[in-house]
Amino acid sequence: MMSPPFAAVILAAGAGTRMKSHLPKVLHEIAGRPMLRLLIEALQPLAPAETILVLGNGMETLAALAGTARIVVQDPPRGTGDAVRLTRAALVERLAPYGPVEDVLVLFGDTPLLRTETLRRLLDERRREPAAAVAVSGMRPADPGPYGRILQNAAGELEAIVEAKDADPAQAAIPLCNGGIMAIDGRYLFELVEAVRANNVQGEFYLTDIVKMARDLGLACRVVEMPADELLGVNSRSDLAAAEAILQDRLRREAMAEGATLIAPETVFLCADTRFGRDVVVEPNVVFGRGVTIGDNVRIRSFSHIEGAAIGAGAIVGPFARLRPGAVLDEAVHIGNFVEVKASRLGAGAKANHLAYLGDSEVGAGSNIGAGTITCNYDGFVKSRTTIGAGAFIGSNTALVAPVTVGDGAIVAAGSVVTRDVPPDALTIGRGRQVDKPGRAAEFRARQEEGKG
Repeated sequence: MMSPPFAAVILAAGAGTRMKSHLPKVLHEIAGRPMLRLLIEALQPLAPAETILVLGNGMETLAALAGTARIVVQDPPRGTGDAVRLTRAALVERLAPYGPVEDVLVLFGDTPLLRTETLRRLLDERRREPAAAVAVSGMRPADPGPYGRILQNAAGELEAIVEAKDADPAQAAIPLCNGGIMAIDGRYLFELVEAVRANNVQGEFYLTDIVKMARDLGLACRVVEMPADELLGVNSRSDLAAAEAILQDRLRREAMAEGATLIAPETVFLCADTRFGRDVVVEPNVVFGRGVTIGDNVRIRSFSHIEGAAIGAGAIVGPFARLRPGAVLDEAVHIGNFVEVKASRLGAGAKANHLAYLGDSEVGAGSNIGAGTITCNYDGFVKSRTTIGAGAFIGSNTALVAPVTVGDGAIVAAGSVVTRDVPPDALTIGRGRQVDKPGRAAEFRARQEEGKG
């Protein structure tokens, strides 16, 4: 059975002054993702019929994250109730083909830890018969101080929400707090928000006031208790760090549940899109940036940094390796200590075990890259590619000056500077001839000693 259509309204107009940043608050990242994007990704599996993003004036930089969402600008900012009121025209215009919208799910752009199943639970609770006009999220945070309080009657029914700054001492002692997000019956939403007044110490239009208004009309309202860590709002750098810690713990647990071994999980930092195969082993102090996929039976050794890379089954990376965007390692590739790979593909079984830089290159299967080898891919103006054939052997301390091709099975002698293509199966030596002058070292030292006198 298909779920009734619903609309989502994401409030993101806050300036985030406590972040002390030129960047809009919801663009700050956790686990390599802007907070707003994490929220939108959690919402997408529920397939809202429409998503409205409420922004403040001058927040054009957020448009790229909006996707298909309709943008509404709140200027000046006058509170959450006013922000939702401004979405009326957009919702009516865009949702006309769908008919009546049963639910409007109101979210906040600075709550990046919400899970899809949590949002679904709130919608289901509002729809549960007898359906409620408003279903609000409740939580019991360790420090309830800054949060609005949930007011219930003797039967435990939701009666009102009072903001922390407006709460009297008895209300402030209530441990059940407002988690912010709401599911609201679309038939009543705009009737309620139009009636909200700014008669509070902040002089703002509080969306939370609609609960008492709905109850005064004889409509049912419910509170759904949810995990406090999912409802964490990020308002400061400290909050950002706390959210990062929560999401990292979640991602680590999910990775281990899917068959990856993290030897010291608390030292491994993941991106929200990091993907592991089975039987991957990650040693301590590894950082994964955006866009990393890892095949089965891979070992990532300590102090490696990996971003924008695809690692094939059976590969070994590190310790102290860096894989940059565009690095592709096929099966059983070995990348060792202090090796950097960027925009390069290494074929199956290729090895670069020590102190090498491979940029803008193609390395054939089974090739060996010696210690100190670099691909000289940039001349200060353009980047050029290096191609190394299958089964080639590149000796230590070789500089491959791109564009250049080393043929299959070729051997490049240690210390060479290669500026021309190397034919397949050739032995290439590109270094100055060694000259020995017997006795000259002793003569040199003697003269130096005389000069000291």
